[in-house]
Amino acid sequence: MSQFKKPKSFDYNLIVIGAGSAGLVTAYIAAAVKAKVALIEKNKMGGDCLNYGCVPSKALIRSAKIMHYANRAKEFGFKSAKIEFDFAEVMERVQRVIKEIEPHDSVERYTDLGVECFQGGAMIKSPYEVEVNGKTFTTKAIVIATGARPFIPDVEGINLVDAKHSENIWNIRTQPKHLVVLGGGPIGAELAQAFQRLGSKVTIIERGPRIMGREDDDVSDIIMKRFKNEGVELLTNHTLKSFGKDGEQKYLIAETDKGETRIEFDEVLLALGRRANTKGFGLENLDIELTKQGTIKADDYLATNYPNIYVCGDVAGPYQFTHTASHQAYYAAVNGLFGFLTKNIPFTKAFKVNYDVIPWATYTDPEVATVGLTEKTAKEKGVAYDLTTYGVDDLDRAIAEEEADGIVKVLTEPGTDRIIGATIVSHHASDMIVEFIAAMKHGFGLNSILGTIHIYPTMAEANKSVAGNWKRSQTNPKTLKRLEGLHRWLRG
Repeated sequence: MSQFKKPKSFDYNLIVIGAGSAGLVTAYIAAAVKAKVALIEKNKMGGDCLNYGCVPSKALIRSAKIMHYANRAKEFGFKSAKIEFDFAEVMERVQRVIKEIEPHDSVERYTDLGVECFQGGAMIKSPYEVEVNGKTFTTKAIVIATGARPFIPDVEGINLVDAKHSENIWNIRTQPKHLVVLGGGPIGAELAQAFQRLGSKVTIIERGPRIMGREDDDVSDIIMKRFKNEGVELLTNHTLKSFGKDGEQKYLIAETDKGETRIEFDEVLLALGRRANTKGFGLENLDIELTKQGTIKADDYLATNYPNIYVCGDVAGPYQFTHTASHQAYYAAVNGLFGFLTKNIPFTKAFKVNYDVIPWATYTDPEVATVGLTEKTAKEKGVAYDLTTYGVDDLDRAIAEEEADGIVKVLTEPGTDRIIGATIVSHHASDMIVEFIAAMKHGFGLNSILGTIHIYPTMAEANKSVAGNWKRSQTNPKTLKRLEGLHRWLRG
């Protein structure tokens, strides 16, 4: 940083670039400790999660589930049920939900909290200077929270088909007759099921052997079976080659082990991952280092190769979840504001970001929620484990709700009840997993879960049941044999 002149005084303690989840939490924390902080956003406050991701997708999934329940009316004791709807009104409801949540992330709210908000494109001029709307401000530290964007493949003919992605799919008002979803990861899977339930014909094209490939194979199998039962067409081991158009008919060509195949559609959704936003705001001027994955390289304290420039959220990786963005934001804010103290005062230390307990969920139906290691990642890392499972089809509440489909999988350290990973496939799995997240974070194991009263009947009883299965597996058969003899003797 020696080539940049450090100002004698500063306009701000912290300037945050990007008002998505990471940037909002960073600015909130800075304002809460009475720092002078500026928040710069060139597009919409709330970023991807509010406007294009978590919020609209869950709103659409909810509407689709209502339709799904109507189609299952006989399972619930009704002769029939019919829902008449206008697809455009369903999509307008999605926008209404966004509007209702919008005030939580608004300029007005953050201004009231003490954050100075700027609407415009930021440009980092130096490690101490940021320009916005033609004005340059000085700052002691900068936090980059510019998020990520959908990956658009550079393939022949893509300009012919008006491809949709997670940012513009919410603009459609005419229901697709045949929606092709490219990519079977979480975003593709969630939206594919929702559109199928609303009446579109949906085809998922996945280049791997299965959808939701990050999860264990048995978990993926449950979701694939459900999708097929609901009518979603799964074309795995298909690799996109090109797009084309015959008159008004859109199509794509995919490569398979049997050669090329043509698939026609009227809308295509690209769900092929996301790329970090690292261009257009001055990183190139400072030679800030990037990773091989295209995210901004950061150390354990979320500092870049400039000690007063920090990064958090999707642009930092390695996880692209709203909750990890918020988690990182705490460390970026604290280290950005107080790093000068921790680096210069003996017996103090900066705060290393902690990724020990990272949960995530995919909001298919049934949901898939995971924390810590899966069997797949444990094997990849060479971590030994004991596996305990419990089938949700045995759970009273799940049976009563006609949602008895799924599994609870818990990985424990061999010979102990210490949880090193858990996966739940179930109705409300994203809520049920919290008990395992708390257990891993605070160091209690399956014995503690087994000894905790769980309300009957609830889905969360599955957690206690899997703990019970673990306990039975730990009981020595010789001990049971001795107890049997003891009871026989006591009977005389």
